[in-house]
Amino acid sequence: MKILGIDPGLNVTGYGLIEFENSHLRLLEAGVIRPKTKDGLESKILTIFAHLNDIISDFKPDNMVLENLYSHYRHPRTAITLGHARGVVLLSAATNGIPVSCYAATKIKKSLTGNGYASKHQIQRAVKEILKLEKVPGPSDVADALAAAICHTGQL
Repeated sequence: MKILGIDPGLNVTGYGLIEFENSHLRLLEAGVIRPKTKDGLESKILTIFAHLNDIISDFKPDNMVLENLYSHYRHPRTAITLGHARGVVLLSAATNGIPVSCYAATKIKKSLTGNGYASKHQIQRAVKEILKLEKVPGPSDVADALAAAICHTGQL
């Protein structure tokens, strides 16, 4: 089974594709989608959509996984901004007939580290160990996307 984890963002969207077979995990692909900073909202959304569709076309994932939307009450605009990126990710999944699962950030962190409040660095180290990588995945957007995908394997 191929699982595509996504860490949506308008400026940086992280993605990580893993294969889960016979209780073994293997990294297939990971990276970031970086729309041009100066582009308007509609161009950024189109860039994310086009790149995700290319990834889906190339690798044909069976599932897509995202972190639940969360924003601190002091920064409500963050939720709105993330909502745009998240919406285009969900549209890409729906367009391609890919089922989507969403998990709370604390659930993802706890499933990898045993601590629902683990730091970014702890998540990166856990992903490195679990996937038997030579170095920690970066940037953190990639590690977060891979962490979401890994978390999903525990729910299968």
